[in-house]
Amino acid sequence: MEAYPLDSLVLILLTIIICAGILVGGLLAVILDNIVSAVVSAGLASLFASVVYVILAAPDVAMTEASIGSGLATMIFLYAVRNTRSNNADAADKAASTNNTITDNKPVQDQSAQDESPQGGSS
Repeated sequence: MEAYPLDSLVLILLTIIICAGILVGGLLAVILDNIVSAVVSAGLASLFASVVYVILAAPDVAMTEASIGSGLATMIFLYAVRNTRSNNADAADKAASTNNTITDNKPVQDQSAQDESPQGGSS
């Protein structure tokens, strides 16, 4: 049985550690409740994958993964999350202002004020 040279063992160990990072990033992307954190974790897993491609001597695939998978996809997801949140906030504000204008036009009668008012009779 032939022994591996030290540099090959280091590369194998580094590859295993980075692959574990890919798994952790993927699991965090699924488990996290905060959507922004989940998107960043997915981008981090993609970035780790691009490093593994460099180690495996595929620099063209690594550059594509880093630019498209980690960079562009993460930015598109974050942009979509930001716009979705602002649209939801705008819709909630619009609904709240619509509800306020409807209730402002109606006279509001307080039941407790009517119960405590004198009824004009003698006791």
